[in-house]
Amino acid sequence: MTLLNVDVVKAVRADVRPSFIRDVLTRAAAVPEVAARLPDAQSTVAVRLTADAEMQRLNTAYAGEPHSTDVLSFAGSAGHVGDIAISWPATLRQAAEYGHDATAELALLAVHGLLHLLGWDHISAREEKEMTRLTIEALQQSGIELAPRRL
Repeated sequence: MTLLNVDVVKAVRADVRPSFIRDVLTRAAAVPEVAARLPDAQSTVAVRLTADAEMQRLNTAYAGEPHSTDVLSFAGSAGHVGDIAISWPATLRQAAEYGHDATAELALLAVHGLLHLLGWDHISAREEKEMTRLTIEALQQSGIELAPRRL
């Protein structure tokens, strides 16, 4: 059985407990397809809640995209699966736009980032369908339902 340890850093004031993010990702790791891609035994992932300005700097530096984004994933090595950066302001904006609470949006972004770290993508329609299915299954592990038109 694989164990996922989640380290959370709040670089901005965010009305969410780090344990919420840890619990969501730990439960997502229990989805069989996700568990199968995690390194054997014990693995880690780091999550950083940050501001739009930092997300823009990261996106520019690492993806060549000179704008802010909601979530970025940076692959790790060995037992460290990688790092996930999430914009807290984007989380709040998107939660309001789609009509669910900020914790549901944050959970979605964290799971999305984890899936990217484990090799899933959404470039083709087939890939997007599979990633959406896994995201919904992972969120259901934590009892999280998104607004109907979010995915």
